[in-house]
Amino acid sequence: MANVKLSKSSGNVTYDNLTLKERMKKDLNWTWREMKKNKSKYLFIAPYCILFLVFTVCPVVISIFFSLTDFNMLEKPNFVGFSNYYRMFMQDDLFIKALGNTIMFAMITGPGGYIISLVMAWFLNELPRVLRVILTVLLYAPSLAGGMTPIFKIFFNSDAQGYLNAWLLDWGFINTRIKWLENEKYVVPIIIVVVLWGSLGTSFLSFIGGLQGIGKEYYEAAAMDGIRNRWQELWYVTLPLMKPQLLFGAVMSITGAFNIGSVISGLAGNPSVNYSAHTIMQHLEDYGTTRYEMGYSSAIATMLFLLMIFLNQFIQKCINKVGE
Repeated sequence: MANVKLSKSSGNVTYDNLTLKERMKKDLNWTWREMKKNKSKYLFIAPYCILFLVFTVCPVVISIFFSLTDFNMLEKPNFVGFSNYYRMFMQDDLFIKALGNTIMFAMITGPGGYIISLVMAWFLNELPRVLRVILTVLLYAPSLAGGMTPIFKIFFNSDAQGYLNAWLLDWGFINTRIKWLENEKYVVPIIIVVVLWGSLGTSFLSFIGGLQGIGKEYYEAAAMDGIRNRWQELWYVTLPLMKPQLLFGAVMSITGAFNIGSVISGLAGNPSVNYSAHTIMQHLEDYGTTRYEMGYSSAIATMLFLLMIFLNQFIQKCINKVGE
């Protein structure tokens, strides 16, 4: 006869000599009892859980399913297994180039924007309150400017009316206009500058909030333990106490770095000159909204999803080592 013991102090069930099926049944019974006991709490989180399930989990699952099919939105999906993934890596040279460009942009704009946000937040935290608030608003404002791409497109316009060309011609630095956004030599650096310019967004605010939440007593205790300069304070006190904000900022930076396709399309078009700035998002947009190859575009979206998960896990492990 199986022996089941209930720990009254913790509410957990422990088992001796139970089969896997019996253990699962006992676990489900215990879970159901706990849910009924705390039903009011589950009712409060139910709206978010339902919306998250409908608008996040379900689309991801549906996309993974369609990635295994040949589907053009007009005919019934035809199951093709992993053919789309084979085509992606073995037959689609443009996807490989888009993958390389995406990783390149992510490795530059993601950490770059993250470091800029953290450093600026750290410096602003040392300023008087009024000056800190004013500078925070000024630095955060560019990330709110949803129409910044047209402004930069006018600035880098290839004709003589573009601001940069007009200034350089007036000052005598150039004799003929430069096609900034139609030249492979310039388009990628310009896109990186534009993305970094708008990188002081939500992560920047979370860093300031995290810094403001660290009390002076931590630094006083650290000084008694041998911390002697600001860099040691930053590494051994400030950053470890900001791990939740650092992780949030890392996730937002990586997500934003992979989602710069709209900026590239707005500045250089889709496709850019000789696909020099072509990314996975633009490749996905091409096959999903232009060619209507929904099966293949779903496979591209799934690969992007897995790549983002991998990088987020890697960043999380790196952040967990801060202060060690």
